[in-house]
Amino acid sequence: MRGRYLEVTFRKGRAIAAYLYLPRRGAERAARVSKASPGLLIDYNGDGKAIGIEITAPGKAQSQRAQSGADPPRPTAACARGTSSTDGSLSGGAS
Repeated sequence: MRGRYLEVTFRKGRAIAAYLYLPRRGAERAARVSKASPGLLIDYNGDGKAIGIEITAPGKAQSQRAQSGADPPRPTAACARGTSSTDGSLSGGAS
C-alpha cells in the first residue's frame, strides 16, 4: 500500500472505531502496539516505524491541539472531497 486511508466502522449510524492506515511495504504487520492516549493506539512495524493508528473510542480520542483548547484547523477544499491535503496529511473521508 502506498498511501494513507481511513477506515471507519459504524454501528446504528455512529462511528464506533476507526483505523488510519499509514504507508507501508506490502503485507507489513504490527510488531508492537503503543497506547498514545485513551482510545488511541499506534501500531509499529519491526523497525519501529508507525504503520497505523487505531481509534477504539472516537468520542474519547483527541489530538493535543484539541486538548489544549487551540482552534481546530480550517477545512480545505480537499477535505470536502475526502482526499489528502496538499501537504500529504489526511484531511477527511473514509473507505
